[in-house]
Amino acid sequence: MVAIDLLWLGVIAKDLYRESMGNLMSPSPRIGAATLFYLMYPVGLVIFAVMPGVNADSVMRAAVMGALFGLFAYSTYDLTNLAVVRDWPLKLSVIDIAWGTLVSGVSAAAGAAAVLWYASR
Repeated sequence: MVAIDLLWLGVIAKDLYRESMGNLMSPSPRIGAATLFYLMYPVGLVIFAVMPGVNADSVMRAAVMGALFGLFAYSTYDLTNLAVVRDWPLKLSVIDIAWGTLVSGVSAAAGAAAVLWYASR
């Protein structure tokens, strides 16, 4: 997930975030906060998506649960920002929620597929 997210944030959507957030965006990422996120979020993804998929012997279940986990988590962040941050861009929230849903579903599916493949050997 980290590699995919870094590609998204650092290359593909870099200008979108910079243009949409303007002065709200820090000139450089806060490494401590980013590190905590990338340590905690995958744990939640494993607990709430990968393991249910593995227990059901279903990569699809992991993908759906991961996508839902991403939808709820990214919506919490983006909708809170829409509610309390002046000039927070709606377009950015919609794109960010869609991205979080996609990357979480794909990551959970990949994790479950890896576990199921390893277990079948």
